[in-house]
Amino acid sequence: MSIEWIIAYLMLGAVVGFMAGLLGIGGGGIMVPILTTLFAAQGIGQEHLVHMALGTSMASIVITAFSSVRAHHRYQAVLWPVVRKITPAILIGTLSATWLAAILPAKALAIFFSCFMGYVALQMILNIKPKPSRQLPGTLGISLAGLSIGGISALVAIGGGSLTVAFLTWCNVRIQNAIGTSAAVGMPIALAGTVGYMINGWHASNTPDYSVGYVYLPAVVLISIVSYFTAPIGARLAHKLPVALLKKIFAGLLVLLSLKMLQTIFSG
Repeated sequence: MSIEWIIAYLMLGAVVGFMAGLLGIGGGGIMVPILTTLFAAQGIGQEHLVHMALGTSMASIVITAFSSVRAHHRYQAVLWPVVRKITPAILIGTLSATWLAAILPAKALAIFFSCFMGYVALQMILNIKPKPSRQLPGTLGISLAGLSIGGISALVAIGGGSLTVAFLTWCNVRIQNAIGTSAAVGMPIALAGTVGYMINGWHASNTPDYSVGYVYLPAVVLISIVSYFTAPIGARLAHKLPVALLKKIFAGLLVLLSLKMLQTIFSG
């Protein structure tokens, strides 16, 4: 691998790690389009281009999320009981998304959820607080939310981290706790996704050297080396920024993700 590719992957890791720590997102929304471009420029075949970008992104998120979780845990910002309740449902929702796609109209789903995210973003931008009486639901309610987050994430290509933060803040969870908890939820999702892409791409032909299935190991190593150190920087900043500013930053991300989701669905 030439020096320009090494630098590109290192720079990508720096950005992804910082954003993961700051906003509790895995960084897939940033990594996948950039990795697709980089892989295409490196000559990876068109038939595996997107699969390689998705698999490599998932594998990179594992280390990034681990570093982010450690940093947020030091600030006691991870609601571990919520993580334990919502993670199994999110995993089931993600794995069931293929079946859901056959019975749910994706365009209607995209419109509905983009409207919901727009509503949450507007609340954050205007600093409109949810009803004081609104709290996190019980195990059943959290599980249903997890199923929705996992299914929608897989169906419309929006990261589960952003939806988890939106759900938790909607339930009056402090934004820093929502970000820390979202980072913890993202790690098992990334692990499951990585294993899936490795297995599904195990017998794929014409994948690059040093790949395991659809995971390109050199990119994973280079991205992870830097993201491991930049994620705590983002997490530290998340606990220093004023809540109102942090909400506005996240609201801007929600708007961008909503637009990306609609563009993805309606351009297909």
